[in-house]
Amino acid sequence: MTTTTNMTIEALTDLVVRAFLASNVSDENARIVAQALIAAQIDGQGGHGLSRVASYAAQAASGKVQGRVTPKLSHPKPALLKIDALNGFAFPALSMAINELPAIAQTNGVAAAYIHNSHHCGQVGGHVERLAEAGVIALMVANSPPAMAPWGGSTPLFGTNPIAFAAPRADAPPLVIDLSLSKVARGKVMAAAKAGEAIPEGWALDADGAPTTDAEAALQGTMLPMGDAKGAALALIVEILCATLTGANQSFEATSFFEADGAPPGVGQTLIAFAPDAGFTARLEGLLSTLLAQDGTRLPGAGRQSKRMAAKTNGLNVPDHLLTEIRAIAG
Repeated sequence: MTTTTNMTIEALTDLVVRAFLASNVSDENARIVAQALIAAQIDGQGGHGLSRVASYAAQAASGKVQGRVTPKLSHPKPALLKIDALNGFAFPALSMAINELPAIAQTNGVAAAYIHNSHHCGQVGGHVERLAEAGVIALMVANSPPAMAPWGGSTPLFGTNPIAFAAPRADAPPLVIDLSLSKVARGKVMAAAKAGEAIPEGWALDADGAPTTDAEAALQGTMLPMGDAKGAALALIVEILCATLTGANQSFEATSFFEADGAPPGVGQTLIAFAPDAGFTARLEGLLSTLLAQDGTRLPGAGRQSKRMAAKTNGLNVPDHLLTEIRAIAG
């Protein structure tokens, strides 16, 4: 059983920032990245949370990730941003896009940002949620290093290639839908491997193509797509939208998000923002009310607000094996 230590969000943020500062990351970038990882941990997305600190820090220290760069933004068309993450962390580039897109969408009706030379983008739903909080409907796709074979194949070519969507609501937090196109996000397998825990059968195959419950074997094998052939086809669509279109590395060209050696991953992300008309939120509430009228239904992500309030009030229970790891990096 995993033991934990309770920490305030402020103390935890300070610790994670110190770990990144000790790993050749600028103060601004350290804070942006720490806040994103801790937000994912609070929302229950541990695979995109504190389990990533050690690998991020090692990559920054080795130079695989450029921890001190500021992303380069260009505006080639009225409704389009292009952002070169310069082989730094994804979160500063994503923050740049999120800051710019709402105003462009309100002017043009729609706006998009293409990000390339990027890195792991964490909890994708968190990025579209910020856009919805700014009043726009948002869609985001991202690719990642090869972890999933095309349907009928055995060699990983696609990443888990997540899709996220968010929409503003009238008197409630945004509706957020966040899903990986593998049956589960690969980060959950990594988190299980770090904790020495088994994974459920049906999540992954080992390197020989056999079903496995061993997290380490799964990391050397291939993730299974959500929805079988349909999930693999969606992964191809995501690949085209966030890599082929943006000029980023395709998943099969990208290096590991976990290992400190090698070239930068160079993956891509695409964000699209839509400006809703004045009647949108009323129509959305009508739709959601109809859904919720069915017994036993709930909206995607419905539990995240209570988790955030609990963390704000009571702090966060941090797995001790991760806390030990982060403290060792922070010195």
